[in-house]
Amino acid sequence: MKELKQHKKHGDVARPDYGFFGRNEWAILGTTCGNIEALASVLTKQLSGKYKIAYVDADHANTDNKIDEYLKYTDKIDFHRFDTKLKFDTFQYRQWLNAMDVVLVNGNHFQAKRQIVVIDPKKEESLKKRLSQLTDVQLILLTESEQKIYPFLKEYLAVSSHPPILLSSDFQGIASFLEQELQKALPPIYGLVLAGGESRRMGQDKGLLNYHGKPQREYVADLLNGVCEKTFISGRAGQFIESDYSIIQDAFLDLGPYGAILSAFRQFPNVAWLVVACDLPLLDEASLKKLIQNRNPSKIATAFQSATEPFPEPLITIWEPKAYPVLLQFLGQGFSCPRKVLINSDIELLKVENPDTLTNVNEPEEAKAVFQLLKKE
Repeated sequence: MKELKQHKKHGDVARPDYGFFGRNEWAILGTTCGNIEALASVLTKQLSGKYKIAYVDADHANTDNKIDEYLKYTDKIDFHRFDTKLKFDTFQYRQWLNAMDVVLVNGNHFQAKRQIVVIDPKKEESLKKRLSQLTDVQLILLTESEQKIYPFLKEYLAVSSHPPILLSSDFQGIASFLEQELQKALPPIYGLVLAGGESRRMGQDKGLLNYHGKPQREYVADLLNGVCEKTFISGRAGQFIESDYSIIQDAFLDLGPYGAILSAFRQFPNVAWLVVACDLPLLDEASLKKLIQNRNPSKIATAFQSATEPFPEPLITIWEPKAYPVLLQFLGQGFSCPRKVLINSDIELLKVENPDTLTNVNEPEEAKAVFQLLKKE
């Protein structure tokens, strides 16, 4: 009998590690909506100096201030506001909240990937009805010091689940817990050497130029491998690259470095990418370490300011996972310039200590000057 092949409608695409609203989200439930909102407000004040915080809730208040438009945008003095008749789903929530580091959710109305359960006798029966929402309880809050966890909650939670217990009034302790969880969830950094250019101006493959006793793309990969968890070399589709490093070939074609960055995120959407062009022969480990030490994962990227222009240098930049949908959105609007994305986004911009390390070599005369400089050293 002929064996039937399994039919697949969709290609294999790695998915970002989202919850219902964002990557790092916690639903607070087990107490009144007023208490949840008050706790979220205090935690926002505690954490907002370092992180971008969002709060998701439902409003049941009656209002005569109805909008006639499907979408209304108001530029307020201290904030910006959208009012819409459109109903959001999970996909829209993730898009709108992509920039957020923390999403706190009123668990009386919405689900979230992780939960914080409050032991409040006033809402004990309500919590019983919401047990199916408790998929990953990470913290239990007592409203009084002598309280005990409900027997039905103990029974429902997995035997191996021993979430920490704090008082609901211990705001500093709760904020510290969230900070610790955010540190645990900090995306690792992978290195990506951009070696897929056609080197038309140079007249030969820039990645194969030997400034340091090995092909330049291998030299840059070795530098990255010393500071990153893993390192890859990026090549254009169909390009043969001989290397001990793994190759990521462009899945987004004819977009140059932009397509290379997107192709890397397509394979590994939950890591940050330290992207470096292969035509930076004076780049050193100290510059890469400075970039990593000053990394700001709350931004979409951490970059050096160009040594010659008042703009960020996109091809020696740490691109955070939250940059992936931003890059796709720019592409959807017809833009494929990494620098334009950085200029028009919330980034961490650093001054480079030695501008020579950003020297970009594209032409034979420039390469000759670098060879002479390195020979003198």
